[in-house]
Amino acid sequence: MTTDAGGEPPSDPPDDDAGYRLAVVDLLGALAYGELTAFERLADDAAFAPTVGDKAALAAMAVAEYNHFALLRTRLEDMGVSPEEAMDPFMPALEAFHERTAPSDWLEGLVKAYVGDGIATDFYREVSAYLDDSTRTLVLQVLEDTGHSRFAVDRVRAAIEAEPRIAGRLALWGRRLVGEALSQAQRVAAERDALAALLVGGMAHRGADLAEVGRMFARLTDNHTKRMATLGLSA
Repeated sequence: MTTDAGGEPPSDPPDDDAGYRLAVVDLLGALAYGELTAFERLADDAAFAPTVGDKAALAAMAVAEYNHFALLRTRLEDMGVSPEEAMDPFMPALEAFHERTAPSDWLEGLVKAYVGDGIATDFYREVSAYLDDSTRTLVLQVLEDTGHSRFAVDRVRAAIEAEPRIAGRLALWGRRLVGEALSQAQRVAAERDALAALLVGGMAHRGADLAEVGRMFARLTDNHTKRMATLGLSA
């Protein structure tokens, strides 16, 4: 990745940097597929919502996730890239994560959305620090909370207050989620050379060493612990 004299990411995409372009395509492809599956998951969750109000809220969030996907699809098309081809490399990891973390009920689905999506959001925010201005702006726009965080926290805390014994089960579920999510994030970073180079190279340009990658994952874990506490669960 090319930087300016101050070691910061370029303000505009470096057209002649093929490695950087490939990393951006990878990042946008991963995000696009994540947003598309988030839309599908929220739409499915709405079917199990206990009230009409909850169904409507989840439906609105699903629409917001689809709109995020559409923004990413448009950017990829503007770059002359097939969105389907950009998303394809990330389908196995994301599908494996969802298969291994299929919720058994409404509350597990809410915890998964809050915890799992939170970890993914934190990871992409870390990567966004090494992007050009226009790409970083798009990524941060796509990562904006659709309202699901507050919705999940309110519903989960209310359920625990009404039935305290479920807290233990949901806490175990949250621990499983973080393990699977971090494993898949590491898998994606390891399998996509350009994306890994963007992350490690960007850190190096800012004077960080490779140990910063480990510290980044430690920050993801710390944020997970805070989210669990917000839900009223132990990490």
